[in-house]
Amino acid sequence: MKPQVLQLNPILIPAINDKLASLYTVHKYFEATGREAWLREHGASVDAVITGGHTGISRPMLEQLPGLKVVAVNGVGTDAVDLAYCRGRGLPVTATLGALTEDVADLAIGLLIAACRNLCAGDRFVRGGQWELSPQPSAIPLARRFSGMRVGIVGMGRVGRAVAARAAAFGCPISYTDLHPMDDIPHRFVPYLVDLARDSDALVLCAAADTAEGIVNAAVLEALGPSGFLVNVARGRLVNEVDLTEALAAGRIAGAGLDVFVDEPRVPLTLRQSDSVTLQAHRASATWETRTAMGEMVLDSLAQALAGERPTMSLTT
Repeated sequence: MKPQVLQLNPILIPAINDKLASLYTVHKYFEATGREAWLREHGASVDAVITGGHTGISRPMLEQLPGLKVVAVNGVGTDAVDLAYCRGRGLPVTATLGALTEDVADLAIGLLIAACRNLCAGDRFVRGGQWELSPQPSAIPLARRFSGMRVGIVGMGRVGRAVAARAAAFGCPISYTDLHPMDDIPHRFVPYLVDLARDSDALVLCAAADTAEGIVNAAVLEALGPSGFLVNVARGRLVNEVDLTEALAAGRIAGAGLDVFVDEPRVPLTLRQSDSVTLQAHRASATWETRTAMGEMVLDSLAQALAGERPTMSLTT
């Protein structure tokens, strides 16, 4: 009999789904009705769980899966998984670390350029027929050059380093803050976030920071200043959204590019209505290449754990 896999989130790559179906009996929990009854009846037979970083898996659900051998997170966020409980149980929890780096960094730079150059507002101006009605150059406000901007990076992990490499190619001086300075990079370390914001034209949030919340607040935004830009491709809750909307409305910062939000998929109306904000729907990793690589890593984690091996990407064992 094939191993039983409980899938809590869809995977969008058909080839990965085909491989899963060929190797395992996959129960698509996200499509099921009567879920609690199904768990009570079949939970003991589940060998593996596939979930997403946002969904994770609750401890009560874990406790109903006594035969579970691995939780494979199709993403990098693990804050929705009780890692301490899994560690105490000897249960591997894996994530697709490294697979998302290039795409997330690409989107961070894309959001920053879009915010600086008012690309979305310009697109709406042309699509809405306003260019024909107002062909004079002054109809669209002048934008801000990205090349040469002072870029401050919050979190110099994989994504932060990839963002730094891209920004450096545009001639941008790079500074960063993290838990400690890093000897293997040439960029300037700034120990305090508010000081980094004060010394930057753009602040790019790249930190995983699973336990941090609201660290970009009114004081940090005030330090960033009326010509400064904020980009967040990390965690929505790193930003105090009330402070951000107030800063944007008052012109205390110039603009923002956001892929993540505090209460997804709900995005504050003030952000949605602002022409100085470029928005994405938490899609930094949403390319065929990255999602395929993530799916392959999930398959590897399942295969290794179900063969009695420690999965390469385990965070708990």
